[in-house]
Amino acid sequence: MRVVTSLSVLVLGVGGIGHAVVTGLEGGIERVDPFRDMKNRPDGGRGTNLLLVGTDGREKVTAEEKRKYRLGGAGCRCTDTIMLVHLSAERDRASVVSLPRDSYAEIPEHTDATTGERHTAHPVKLNAAYSEGGPALTVRTVEHMTGVKIDHYLEVDFTSFMRTVDTVGGVEICTTRSMKDSHTGLDLPVGSHRLGGGEALQYVRSRHVDGAADLGRMQRQQRFMAALIHQASSSGVLLNPVKLRSVASTVLDSVRADKDFGTEQMLALGRAMRGFSAASSEFTSVPVGDVSHRVKGIGSTVKWDTDKAERLFRRLREDKPLTPPRPKGPAAAPVDVAPQQIRVQVYNGTRTDGLGHRVDEALRATGFDTTRTPRNGGDGSVKRTYISYDPRWDRSAKSLRTALGGCELRAAKGQGPTMKVMAGEDFDGVTAVRAEERRQGEFGAVTGDQVVCP
Repeated sequence: MRVVTSLSVLVLGVGGIGHAVVTGLEGGIERVDPFRDMKNRPDGGRGTNLLLVGTDGREKVTAEEKRKYRLGGAGCRCTDTIMLVHLSAERDRASVVSLPRDSYAEIPEHTDATTGERHTAHPVKLNAAYSEGGPALTVRTVEHMTGVKIDHYLEVDFTSFMRTVDTVGGVEICTTRSMKDSHTGLDLPVGSHRLGGGEALQYVRSRHVDGAADLGRMQRQQRFMAALIHQASSSGVLLNPVKLRSVASTVLDSVRADKDFGTEQMLALGRAMRGFSAASSEFTSVPVGDVSHRVKGIGSTVKWDTDKAERLFRRLREDKPLTPPRPKGPAAAPVDVAPQQIRVQVYNGTRTDGLGHRVDEALRATGFDTTRTPRNGGDGSVKRTYISYDPRWDRSAKSLRTALGGCELRAAKGQGPTMKVMAGEDFDGVTAVRAEERRQGEFGAVTGDQVVCP
């Protein structure tokens, strides 16, 4: 969950940061050698593959932060989040694939990093690879499972995450339903929120928001990563040397990276990714066949869909995008209910001829199921557009309100599922909307601009 901060390392040079600045900061990176003595590795393909790992380290978290953000307890020597990031050869696309921490894995033969005991190959949950063999065994296991050769390794912790978010000025997250998690303390109402470092950590850690558990949490982590990229690339942080140095020093202070990911590599990536934006990134999770695959001695694990996973990782090896081409058009605002599922009857509440037809046609063009027979309503002097709705269909009403620019909602018990729109003098058009979490293509991947706030 903390690996979103590592992506900042990849774009440190986007704003033209100088060689001397990066060189001065590189000393803060703790080096590891996850590729030492590795044999029988997959063939390398086009582009660059990074393994981003978030550990449960909380040694640098203050007592106040532990209390406020519910970070008590001892951290485990394990990976809490694992993401495989593929940067295309042309440096115009980043494909991010989340690997569930409870994935069923078969660890290769190795020596336990803690006990020194020699182990034969055996099944475990994926996050246990770090516990038994650190970064090197984690890389070996992921390469064995995906067939993708890892070029670089980045690892971060709680502190780096929180400090980085605070340094960039917070990250904006939009929610179409309230989110509460008693375990992390997350409590977000519907709407747009700018989250500071501690609140952001609660957001990406929460796994009791809905029934999706870790799979739902991975989607929220991906959404947050897209928002962080958007914030960094659109706020001017990367163009401000003082701010950039502050962000960079914060990130690098808690990062562990392989010895070959140094100054020159950072600068080269930064120069190549100068035009990078949220739309340049795409996110998905490895296809899952069984979310509760029981293994003797291990318990419940997440079993991948072997065929789909192989096709996904083959696309990474071949440097191909995971999302299908999208038709050109305006960005759509995320809503809870798809417009195609919402029935709408339009009324003209003004004396303006044809207003009802204009509203009906605009809503229908956006995807709403209108009656196509608008009517006159009220006394002809309605100033502000409003929606009359049955409280049992409040999610549909809120989705329709988003399309109408935030108009008034008026509850009407017993009205039924059809929404009634009373068009007022303030009507100035309809905003395109889409159902939240509508995944695309075979792998359910979305681009970053689809999951950030509109």
